[in-house]
Amino acid sequence: MSGIKTDRTTFFRCPWMLGVLMLTLHGAALAQGSGFIRCQLADGFDFPVGKPNADGYYKSRGYWPNGHLGEDWNGRGGGNSDLGAPIYSTARGVVIISENVGVGWGNCVIVRHAFRDETGKISMVDSLYAHLHQRVVKVGQIVEKGQLVGTMGSNNGMYFVHLHFEIRKNLRIGMNRSQFARDNTNYYSPTDFINKHRVLPTNFTKYPIPTGLFAPYGRSLADARSDVGSTVQVPSLPKTQAPAALPETGPSEDDEDFWAKLRTRLKQGKLTPGVPPGG
Repeated sequence: MSGIKTDRTTFFRCPWMLGVLMLTLHGAALAQGSGFIRCQLADGFDFPVGKPNADGYYKSRGYWPNGHLGEDWNGRGGGNSDLGAPIYSTARGVVIISENVGVGWGNCVIVRHAFRDETGKISMVDSLYAHLHQRVVKVGQIVEKGQLVGTMGSNNGMYFVHLHFEIRKNLRIGMNRSQFARDNTNYYSPTDFINKHRVLPTNFTKYPIPTGLFAPYGRSLADARSDVGSTVQVPSLPKTQAPAALPETGPSEDDEDFWAKLRTRLKQGKLTPGVPPGG
């Protein structure tokens, strides 16, 4: 179809072309000016280690509400033999966090995924990969299912080498878990979620994925966003939720609030390294 004119009169004679142009400009404004990146829907979820089915790995610690809010994955070789092993994105999505948070987290990556759920609606979840030895993705990068996002680590020797992996239904958590209830209102059991969403319908349409919605680590919660006109409906929860009581067995290894307070006290000279609090 050569010789198509693109002057001003062409748009008035062909309203559909004007419509396409307006949609394109609107999409560009969303992506560049409103904290959105356009990405296709996930076509399914897989485990973040030993693709395609966590081959060669096992769960050393599972998910339970009000306790461990994710899963710890280890290589079957034992010890620290899995140091540097590849960690993959569980599904297609957009990297929204890639940084060394320190404290009990270390190097972390969070990827946000849009998918069509069993009701036909478009939903979103965040997947978190913590204690990484290396991060190989940047904020704003679109990743595919099975794409390398980092390598397995130990948070600089704080733990035995393993991957701490979470799937969150609340997009406002970011790195501030202590500000949210530690239960199924905010989290999914990762293995259950993956097994229920191994294959999903998708198409070539790119949907606006918000890259924010959460506060920087250690700060107050971000204000709620209206996201007016957005195709994707962001799950909304009350702004303030009292965190549920922790189990009495002590802090979990990924409890960033505990480790942040402990290291602050160490820096202030209120504790001697190697001596437990109150000891």
